[in-house]
Amino acid sequence: MALPISTSYAPMDALLVAGIPTDSGVWQYEPKWDGFRCLAFRDGDTVDLQSKSGQPLGRYFPEVVETLLRLKAKRFVLDGELVVPEGGGLSFDALLQRIHPSASRIKKLSGLTPATFVLFDLLTDPTGKPMAEAPLAERRPALEAFAAKYLRNDGGIVLSPATTDVRTARKWFNGVGGALDGVIAKRLELPYRSGTRDGMVKVKKLRTADCVVGGFRYASKSKAIGSLLLGLYNESGLLDHVGFCSSFKAEERETLKKIVEPLIEPPGFTGQAPGGPSRWSTERSTEWQPRST
Repeated sequence: MALPISTSYAPMDALLVAGIPTDSGVWQYEPKWDGFRCLAFRDGDTVDLQSKSGQPLGRYFPEVVETLLRLKAKRFVLDGELVVPEGGGLSFDALLQRIHPSASRIKKLSGLTPATFVLFDLLTDPTGKPMAEAPLAERRPALEAFAAKYLRNDGGIVLSPATTDVRTARKWFNGVGGALDGVIAKRLELPYRSGTRDGMVKVKKLRTADCVVGGFRYASKSKAIGSLLLGLYNESGLLDHVGFCSSFKAEERETLKKIVEPLIEPPGFTGQAPGGPSRWSTERSTEWQPRST
C-alpha cells in the first residue's frame, strides 16, 4: 500500500557565512542558483509547486507542472530552484515577470521564457517512502538514481551538480555571476531539517555601493520611519530604486523622521520607482514618500 504524500515541508534554509567550509568528508557543495526556491509535490495526476514562503507557484509556471506530470514517476516530493535560462546564463528579471496576475500573460510567457526546475534534494521517493529523515549522504544518491531513471533530456527539469571536493566548490564560487548566485554547503550526515538553517550554509560574493535616499516608507500602522528607499543614478541621469534599508533602533527612527519628513517632495525617484513586481512585493509596496534629491 502506497504511503500518502506529505505536503507539510517547509524548505531547509541556509545560513549566510563568510567563507566556504573546508572540513574534509563533512560537506557536500552545490552551486547556488539565481532563482526561486521551490518544492514540487506529485501524487498521481496532481502536481503542486510551493514557494519558500509556502505560497502556491503552479499557476505561474504551468510548463513546469506539465513537465513534472510527464515523468513516469507518479509520486514524489522534490526540492529545487526555478530558473529562467537566457543567453548562456539565468535571467532573474525574466523570472520576476512570470509572477503576473493575468492568465493570458502567464500563458504567453510560459512559451517565451520557459522555466527550468533545477533539482537538489529528494524528500519522498516514487514509492511514497519519506526520505527527509535520511542523511544527505543517502538522499543524494537516491536523487541521482531518480534523475537517471526519470528525467528527460528536454531541459525542463535538470539535476544540480554536487561535489564533496572543496576545490570544485571554489571554482564554482570564482565563477559567480550570471547563472550562479554563490555556493551552498550541506552537512552529509544530517537529515533534511525542514524550516531551519541547521546544517546548511551559503557563501555569496558581496557588492557595495554608495546609494542616494530617494524616499522612505512609514512603518506598518505607524508614523515611525519603517525603511529608507535607496537609489542609484543610471546612465541617463535618472534615479532608479534599487533597494531599502530598515535596520534601525527606535531612537534612530525618531531621529530619521525629523530629517526626512521636511524633505518630502516629488518625484523622489526619476527612473524606476518603488512598487514594481518582485518576490518581496506586498500590498504596501506602492506606499512610499518621495524625498527631494
